Amino acid sequence: MEEAYRRITEYLNRFSDAVSSQDGASLSSLLSLSSNHPFLLSLADSLILFQDASRVFKQSERFSQYSEIITHLFRSLQNYRLGNLVDAYQAFEKSANAFIQEFRNWESASAWALEALYVLAYEIRVLAERADRELTSNGKAPEKLKAAGSFLMKVFGVLAGKGPKRVGALYVTCQLFKVYFKLGTVHLCRSVIRSIETARIFDFEEFPKRDKVTYMYYTGRLEVFNENFPSADHKLSYALMHCNPRREANIRMILKYLIPVKLSMGILPKDWLLEKYNLVEYRDVVQALKRGDLRLLRHALQEHEDRFLRSGVYLVLEKLELQVYQRLVKKIYIIQKQKDPTKAHQVKLEVIVKALKWLEMDMDVDEVECIMAILIYKNLVKGYFAHKSKVVVLSKQDPFPKLNGKPIES
Repeated sequence: MEEAYRRITEYLNRFSDAVSSQDGASLSSLLSLSSNHPFLLSLADSLILFQDASRVFKQSERFSQYSEIITHLFRSLQNYRLGNLVDAYQAFEKSANAFIQEFRNWESASAWALEALYVLAYEIRVLAERADRELTSNGKAPEKLKAAGSFLMKVFGVLAGKGPKRVGALYVTCQLFKVYFKLGTVHLCRSVIRSIETARIFDFEEFPKRDKVTYMYYTGRLEVFNENFPSADHKLSYALMHCNPRREANIRMILKYLIPVKLSMGILPKDWLLEKYNLVEYRDVVQALKRGDLRLLRHALQEHEDRFLRSGVYLVLEKLELQVYQRLVKKIYIIQKQKDPTKAHQVKLEVIVKALKWLEMDMDVDEVECIMAILIYKNLVKGYFAHKSKVVVLSKQDPFPKLNGKPIES
């Protein structure tokens, strides 16, 4: 019992010292439940043994001013140690709300405590996810992650004013993005994005690089879903360029969305890139584009369908069929040019039908004519139809325009 009392007192002293000396790093380590730090684990065991921990900090005025934060934090730590994650989350949210109130009272000087606030924002999201898994396993509706989103919006509001604290707004925004993407409520990202990108109080370049990379990654993903590929390319490329090169897992996550965007703009990745970052699901997609092989593209989409659907890039990849058709017609044109240069620009639809049949793609002349009409309309092929003779007459100058890093015209 004496050892338990000593550990609890040691925690209270550390907490009080960290606040009085404005030591954000030390304060952060005292709030990080999910770190499973030996000191916090031994404290949790002490709290379970020593039932009335509140009695300890009531004995000293030095501790009592933080009683609202610490009482709930201790309760959260106890429940976390016992595996009661829903109770752990509820107590942690109360502690975090008390911390926010204290943070407001510190006013402009509270910039030193931003690191601790980051830990609170991270912990409440992680705890909420785990609590929701517990609720689901017990046959109850998951609700804690949504509550965590509401709390994070409150934190964003505290940071979104003027002064040195505002640099913390982007970190909290990124935690909100993770919540909204997890819940499938990405439309809620818009109001936060509007605040960051249009408010005059924010200068994007003054935010920490880590937060800028995460922000650009998530907003880039949003642009992929909206099929705004030039903007997605800009944001995801920024994230890739500024990502720590040692964080290969993060680079892989960025490339998982940047590669489909680049493909849609006619830019193919190198094989070594796919190998290095274990993105081999794109290998056959790239080969299909190079060869004009519709069968290979459809096979790749079918083989990795679940993965592409989970990532939200399936429809982007499916639309690459037009580029594959363009490549197929171009190959036919090159072969004809080698045989008879004078007639190379006249491609019979039945020749395209035969090429597709060789690829085990069964299409009739009318279907092929429709596809060619789309290719011409989308400016992937320059030319016109000679309907009576069922021939596509290609332009003698640049019959197959390159995308040059631009998306296909709508």
